[in-house]
Amino acid sequence: MWNALHPILLPAVLLNFVPNDKKNTTLGLLTFAGLVIAMVFQPVSGAISDGWVSKFGRRRPLMVIGTLFDFLFLSIMAWGGGFTWLIIGYIGLQISSNTAQGSFQGLLPDRVPEKQLGKAASLKTFMDTFGLVLAALLAGRMMDPQTHNPTAITLVVIGLLAVSASVTIFFTPEEPVQDRFRLDWGSISAYFKIDFRKNTAYWWLTAERASFLLGIYGLQAFGQYYLQDVLRVPDPPKQMGNLLASITIGVLLLVLIGGWLTDRFGAKWVLCSASFLAAAGMILMLLTTNVLRLTIFGSVVGAGIGLFLTSNWAMANRLAPAEEAGKFLGLTNLATAGSGALARLEGPAIDALNSLWPQAWVGYKGLFIFGAACMLISIIFLSKIHPGE
Repeated sequence: MWNALHPILLPAVLLNFVPNDKKNTTLGLLTFAGLVIAMVFQPVSGAISDGWVSKFGRRRPLMVIGTLFDFLFLSIMAWGGGFTWLIIGYIGLQISSNTAQGSFQGLLPDRVPEKQLGKAASLKTFMDTFGLVLAALLAGRMMDPQTHNPTAITLVVIGLLAVSASVTIFFTPEEPVQDRFRLDWGSISAYFKIDFRKNTAYWWLTAERASFLLGIYGLQAFGQYYLQDVLRVPDPPKQMGNLLASITIGVLLLVLIGGWLTDRFGAKWVLCSASFLAAAGMILMLLTTNVLRLTIFGSVVGAGIGLFLTSNWAMANRLAPAEEAGKFLGLTNLATAGSGALARLEGPAIDALNSLWPQAWVGYKGLFIFGAACMLISIIFLSKIHPGE
């Protein structure tokens, strides 16, 4: 859903409502607001699911509620008609989707033995990446480059979401508890009490994740406009899909062995290698203006992403306190959605730099340089992680 919406569907549809010279700014500010909401709702949902008591388990009730509202807000985005309805649908979708996601993430540490978390993280990342493949190959080709009509891809997203959510909800066993759930709003702050000194390693890992992903999300957010303005491709949504597919190929090649490498050599070694590899790929993409070479170098970035996502998630599952796994893994969204939100603020900077030096496209060049720098900075945070702290 999000891999179709953020890099392909939303940038294309926005062109129906905003001036061309303000497109990066509008896209950046809208998605910034949405991702700030995601930063709040995902850890809240995870924390509440830690204490949820029902015969359906503690994770699945919020997953059902969030997914049902996903269908509503996706429909509003696609068929509400007008910029205001697009905003309402997008903000609502951030709330509902992250309500489901926050509780969902607790299932992995709930159900998987600790010694298998590396392999489990590999499989999870592989399935996430498979969703990216579908989005890259389908979304760009199902968007009309002239009318930007989102009907076809929205129906596909709703269908896939319904099927995948049903599989997870009905076939992931949880221990039932018959006591009726009561949420004490007077003491809800206890759910979110965090001892930063007690879990130092986890917060350095969160900072490392935020830095690396900040470098990735800028390219994901504004890549379609880069292809339109700089490379002047005839069908930007389709070409953005091809670029995402090339990145995904690199992810797929490394993601499944990433878990094995993590279990064998340790997450820190794999994460350091991932950061260097992804940064090199970003610089190579900057130095070419050929679409074919751009997609090839995109697979180098993807290889680094594949190694990073698997190892980082495995390490997060090991460092998260078992009794508060839902809350802590939800708090990783401070890094995921937080870096995604900060990356969207690059939009106004891109428009401003491009307007200062017309046709030089300094803003887009800065996008690649900043991305590579963020990935290298993540290694500094990685060096601060000492498990057991």
